[in-house]
Amino acid sequence: MFERSRRNLAHWFALSMGGILFAFAGVGYCLSVEEQLRVFDDELFSQSKVFATKTQYSLYQSQWRNQRSKTPIENGASLNGGLIYARWYNSDKQLLQYIGSLGNNQLTAEPGFQTLQLPLGAEYLIRTWVRQVTIPIFEDKRLIGYFQAAVPMNSLRVNLNQARLFLTFGVPVTFGVIGITGWFLGGLAMRPSLRAYQQLQRFTADASHELRTPVATILSNAQVALMPPEDPLEQRLRLQNIAQTAKSMSTLINDLLFLSRHDGSLAETVLKPVDLCEILRSLAQDFAALAPAQSLNFNAHLPEHPIMLKADANLLKQAVINLLTNAFKYTPADGKVELHLFPQSHYAIIQVKDNGIGIPSTDLPHIFDRFYRVDTVRSRQTGGFGLGLAIAQQIVQRCGGQITVNSMLGQGSTFQISLPLKL
Repeated sequence: MFERSRRNLAHWFALSMGGILFAFAGVGYCLSVEEQLRVFDDELFSQSKVFATKTQYSLYQSQWRNQRSKTPIENGASLNGGLIYARWYNSDKQLLQYIGSLGNNQLTAEPGFQTLQLPLGAEYLIRTWVRQVTIPIFEDKRLIGYFQAAVPMNSLRVNLNQARLFLTFGVPVTFGVIGITGWFLGGLAMRPSLRAYQQLQRFTADASHELRTPVATILSNAQVALMPPEDPLEQRLRLQNIAQTAKSMSTLINDLLFLSRHDGSLAETVLKPVDLCEILRSLAQDFAALAPAQSLNFNAHLPEHPIMLKADANLLKQAVINLLTNAFKYTPADGKVELHLFPQSHYAIIQVKDNGIGIPSTDLPHIFDRFYRVDTVRSRQTGGFGLGLAIAQQIVQRCGGQITVNSMLGQGSTFQISLPLKL
């Protein structure tokens, strides 16, 4: 699923950026052709105009006759890269003089520029593209004739061929780079989705696994209770098992709902100034009352002065309850559990210490994962589903804090919550 989504994202990115690239290349090429042709025409026109003004016309026997001195071309000048022909026409568009190829005796072209393909070379077998300009010549605002010149477009075509060659190779290469970039960026963009997808897969698998056992337990107890002969004592025992299992399922469902509802950071409007000392003092009283029943020594070390910060009091209380509950579960009889609170720099530090069974170093990186349990058998006996620490971490992170753990197998564990002292 992830790879397919990544391919689709890279595909559409490459198509969209490639379309923009091809459109940009096409428009750029057209603008380049237009600009180079304009420069070419400007040079051709300016030189042709200078060349035409070198020729003088006079009226002789009611005809226009070309009275010209030696022209710049005949002096060796070059007209826009080389002249193919130059022609002079009278006002009736009749040919008077020419240099180069003869052409028609009657002027047929309109004033302006034209692109032509003319036969040149040996036996006129080679055809060459030329740019032709036709200029009307005026004297005292009267039309006295026309001048026509043509030059080869070799230099312009070479430039355009180079541009086409560059686009022919450059655009596909760039398109390939876009595709590779799209694949790479797609991977980066899909990382959160990949993590969410992996978490969803793991969450679905773990939840279904955790719910399968209690459902099977309820079903088996109900079937046995319905089997004859009916024994009231046996039925009562089975119903108690069903009730206990349903209670465990309810706890699991509530934890799952908590994790799904409280995902993400808390809004500033939800965070309110709270006194950590007051919150932990009430919790210490509750757990101090529970400690003797489990043969545990519980001590709370809380400062006398208030420690104020912005947090959700109920959620923060739940996080500390989860840590204390775990400490009580995994500390053997006559063990010690301690609750500490103290300020450190710009943080309020909450520590839950115990001298219980501890956590193996290989399990430490995973203990905050959902449904992760170090001792599966013991967790099932104590009714745990491996969600308490995940909930505690999510609450602390939502309050802008951090939770860490130090533990040694057989010596106990220390969970520490660091919360910023911001009001």
